[in-house]
Parts: sequence; structure tokens; C-alpha cells
Amino acid sequence: MGKTGIRRATLGRLPMYLQYILENVDSPTISASKIARDLGLGEVQVRKDLSMICDAGRPKVGYETDVLRGCIESILGTHDLTPVVIIGAGRLGQALLGYNGFLEFGLNIIAGFDNDPDKCGTEVFGKKIYSLSEFRDYCAENGVTIAALTVPAGEAQKVADFAVENGITAIWNFAPYKISVPDGICVKQENLALSLAHLNISAKE
Repeated sequence: MGKTGIRRATLGRLPMYLQYILENVDSPTISASKIARDLGLGEVQVRKDLSMICDAGRPKVGYETDVLRGCIESILGTHDLTPVVIIGAGRLGQALLGYNGFLEFGLNIIAGFDNDPDKCGTEVFGKKIYSLSEFRDYCAENGVTIAALTVPAGEAQKVADFAVENGITAIWNFAPYKISVPDGICVKQENLALSLAHLNISAKE
């Protein structure tokens, strides 16, 4: 269970539901069955998810779109932005610093960190790159507990250990390496190469 009492699996699907509503729904009401059909999910699963976060659904009518969106946004905290930092200010890290789409989901990437002295002190898309020596104090002062790792595979475990030792409790790992973390630390592994490989296979079918 997450801190809201909602199942972790349900919490993990909420951003997908919110994105779907924001980008595809212009009607005053929306049903769980339509959401399930359009997203390729099981209808029973979607109904259970939505019933856990919003009690405003009506039989044969569904949910008022604005009400359901508001429920999801409230759970995700989209109006109370959570600060996130990037560790590794290479091309991928800089691209993430410049992407503002995370704001819709309550996440605000506020700074980058690197051990390259030529990058430290510079700005990328208005976001400053700091030295790793400033990491602990910066995160403490800005309430940062989430970090995205965009470092080489050989550095991933060392950087993950460093992040956890300095107060990070959730890691979004882009490095092609499965990091080990203590119990209680949340890790989301992002494998861009694997995703592209799946796309390549699908394109050939």
C-alpha cells in the first residue's frame, strides 16, 4: 500500500489515466469501460482502480470527467509540485532538464548534478548544474527525495549508493544497470534500449 492507503499497482496506473483524460477526453462524462478499452486494460481492473480514488461514479453514466481528473490530480499531488534532481548532466540528463511535461504530473525537475567541473556552475534550460559535493546540502534545503540517474552503467551503483546516503528515497534509473538499494527505497528502472527493441520487433510483425 502507498501512503494514501491505495495499492501501489493502482498508484502506478494513475499517471496513465490522467494523461489519457488530459489528451483524449473532451466529453463531460467518461466511463471505466471506455478508459479500459482505449488503454487496452481489463475493465474490472480499471473499475477497481477508479473506485479506490473516486466515489463519484454512477451506473450507466460513469464519472464526471472534471471530478475524476480532480480526484487523480489530488492523489498524485499535481498542484503541489514535488522537486526532482538529475544526477548526470550528459545529453540525456540535459534533455530531461529541458522537458516540462512532468509538471502535469506534479513533478518539477529543478537542478542537475555532475562531477565534471566544466559543467558545474552552468545552466541548461534555466536549470543550474551543481557539483556533487553540493548534493547533500541542496537536497536538504529544497526537500528533494527523488533523483533521476542518467550516468554510465559502470557508475550507476556507486551513484545510487551516494544518492541514498544523502537522503534520496526514490530513484528513476536510466543507466543500463540493475542497481541494488536498501529496503524502503523505491526504484523505477527505465531501459531505453529495451523499449526500442520492442518497438523494432513490433514494426516487423
